[in-house]
Amino acid sequence: MTARHPNVPNLTDFDLKLLRVFHAVVQAQGLAAAQQVLGLSLSTISIQLKQLEERLGFTLCERGRKGFALTEEGERIHKSLTPLFDSISGFRDVVADVRGNLSGDLHFGVVDALATNRAAPLPKAFQNFSECAPGVHLHVDISSPEELLQGLLEGRYHCILTPVEPSHESVESVPVFTERQQLYCGADHPLFHETDSSRIAEALEHTTLTDKSYASLSSTDNPRTPLEGPIVSHMESNALLILSGRYIGYLPKHYADHWVEEGLMRVLLPDTPGFESQFYLGTSKHHCSRSTEVFRNCMVEVLSPPQAS
Repeated sequence: MTARHPNVPNLTDFDLKLLRVFHAVVQAQGLAAAQQVLGLSLSTISIQLKQLEERLGFTLCERGRKGFALTEEGERIHKSLTPLFDSISGFRDVVADVRGNLSGDLHFGVVDALATNRAAPLPKAFQNFSECAPGVHLHVDISSPEELLQGLLEGRYHCILTPVEPSHESVESVPVFTERQQLYCGADHPLFHETDSSRIAEALEHTTLTDKSYASLSSTDNPRTPLEGPIVSHMESNALLILSGRYIGYLPKHYADHWVEEGLMRVLLPDTPGFESQFYLGTSKHHCSRSTEVFRNCMVEVLSPPQAS
């Protein structure tokens, strides 16, 4: 018989709900910042934290005019929540497997600016998965590569699609497709009307380039390195900076095409190949449910390039 700890309440569904509220508040670094994530008012979040503290018998965090800060007890409880939630999710997956059903929730994280990439038909993969697992609720979240990997490691994502190879030992990654990127400037940039390639190449040494927070642009095929500029984590923010006319930067060709057609951008040095960005599909080696395996297979089937016969 398992020994019970005196004065420690049994966990109920209500307690788990309160713990998830606490976890969300910590992740958001405060009650106010967690309102949008939880869809709750500030007063409701405060009441639920108080209820949790009363249930546990100690204070989890300091909140007020001095800001949000975890107590020592709160830090210990928060560190235990990810394995707790993973265990609950894993148990549900086991029950679903025993029943022969694919059910529950599957959280997929992906970078932005892929909807226009015909080499990456994500909608087809989603369609196939929906047919294979109609009982699974698919959640799709767009985030930066750094946040995607962190979310996978923390169990917030079951599967991620990223242009950075997940090199962590607990992550299994599969290369899927590549994406060609070229160097662009906006219509208001001084180089927009320059046609001489040698002059453009020379001017790049004194031109400010946007840089991605997750990847190096160094390549033997790239032009000489311009001045360092703003660091971005999303293609959308990169495009906005390029459109400002103050910076040049690399964008996927499929993503920039419509701005080029409208005369708002142009490719600099069109005779150079740019570079290929390799994308990877990542899943956890330790927490991969049958639903995740089916989803991964659906993704690989449509995203991987056809093998030469």
